[in-house]
Amino acid sequence: MSSPKPGVVLNAAPKTTKIETHGIATIPHEDRTSGWFDLMRMQFGGANTFATALFGSVAVSLGLSFWQAVAAVVLGVAVGTAVLAPMGLYGPRTGTNNAVSSGAILGVKGRIAGSLLSFLTAVAFYSISVWVGGDAIVGALTRITDVSDSTGLRTAIYAAIGFTVIVVVTYGYQFMLMVNKIAVITNTVLMLLAFVAFAGSFDPSYSPGPDAYALGSFWPTFVAAALVAMSNPISFGAFLGDWSRYIPADTPQRKIIGATFLAQGLTLVPFLFGVATATLVFGEEDYVVALIQVSPGWYAALLIVVAFIGGMSTGTTALYGTGLDFSSVFPRFSRVQSTIGLGAVAFLFIVTGRLFFDLLEVVNAFVGAILVTTTPWIVIMTLGYVFRRGFIDADAVQVFNQKKKGGRYWFRDGVNWRAMCAWLLASVLGLLFASFPPIIVGPFADLGGGMDLSLVVAVVSAVILYTGLLFLFPEPDYAYSDRGSFLVPTRSEPVPAVIDE
Repeated sequence: MSSPKPGVVLNAAPKTTKIETHGIATIPHEDRTSGWFDLMRMQFGGANTFATALFGSVAVSLGLSFWQAVAAVVLGVAVGTAVLAPMGLYGPRTGTNNAVSSGAILGVKGRIAGSLLSFLTAVAFYSISVWVGGDAIVGALTRITDVSDSTGLRTAIYAAIGFTVIVVVTYGYQFMLMVNKIAVITNTVLMLLAFVAFAGSFDPSYSPGPDAYALGSFWPTFVAAALVAMSNPISFGAFLGDWSRYIPADTPQRKIIGATFLAQGLTLVPFLFGVATATLVFGEEDYVVALIQVSPGWYAALLIVVAFIGGMSTGTTALYGTGLDFSSVFPRFSRVQSTIGLGAVAFLFIVTGRLFFDLLEVVNAFVGAILVTTTPWIVIMTLGYVFRRGFIDADAVQVFNQKKKGGRYWFRDGVNWRAMCAWLLASVLGLLFASFPPIIVGPFADLGGGMDLSLVVAVVSAVILYTGLLFLFPEPDYAYSDRGSFLVPTRSEPVPAVIDE
């Protein structure tokens, strides 16, 4: 088990311009040079962007008043953060990312479910970050210069953001940390300048009236807006371990959880920026372009900086985890090779998907489906952590990566079918209630009376199914520490020997 080592002297943090050498193998204690504040900055920097502001604008576009939208956003962020926060605890325990760490709960082969979710989430959010950032830059350029909007201009802007993202994530964690330090300060200041830019036009009493509710009445519309806000913190679930693995194992858990609550709480800056500015452009089809058109010229120019830094910070947050995860599933590829290869593929998708097929609506629905399937995975991971009393064997989760089999987390052929079945069934049940029109509409989507019940169904199902299966079919006691399990029963079995495959 990864545990604190008294007397360990930490190495100096690598230079920002030195390419990161650590992959998914357990990071040695002496190289864990980050703290809880770095975890906070990585999260806040990755979300302090136009993409998050866009999520905030949705509440207003659905027909809520300003204060109703604020309430929906605050509720969604609070609930989403509460679900997300425990996912930062795995990295310090194992010294690796959350997908590999999930082998302790789903089995060393079953953890591929986490890798798949991480990959899909990364591609989707990388795409959205580049598209939203790129469109904002194009809109600002056409507003303050004589440049005309064109396919060539958009391709060039997308390429600039996409290429910069790939360069940053190739250098790795330390370079990303520097980028997010800049994003935290710069974008926060520039967004707060909106108070000056729109002081004469913003009206906090804004209310379009009950007839504007997109879903026909208040509560379905309010819940839909809250779920959109909730999706933002939950989207970090697969990635927290990418950064918390650099935190020493003896760091108090309250600090790690507190870092996530602080970071996600600070994302209310871009969220509320989106809510407030959306009231100025209600009814417009494209929030980003419309906002730039109503902005003072000086602020439209500053939004170029917000868009570029934001697109880069969100993109690096997503793509870094993808490269790291791919190298964990296919160990023959290094983190750098995986990052460059997947970054190139994702960039081609970004260009073709936006310019030639207009897949933005498809990707938005895709993100909704990813979140419905990611949330039960997070819930099962959290329950597993509690039932194991926080015990994770850092060596045992690496068995699959080392081309071996056996050990604490081998279960049945490398898969813990209890956790896997609970996740699959909860995900399917959630999707049956999902409503992401016109792409995804589940057969039971109307049972909520207009309210989207997909996440609620997925979460409740995950809790009931996973806990129930653990009681009906207890796990072997070797998956737990000498202290035993918490609440759930176990059965006595010898630990499978670790052998080469």
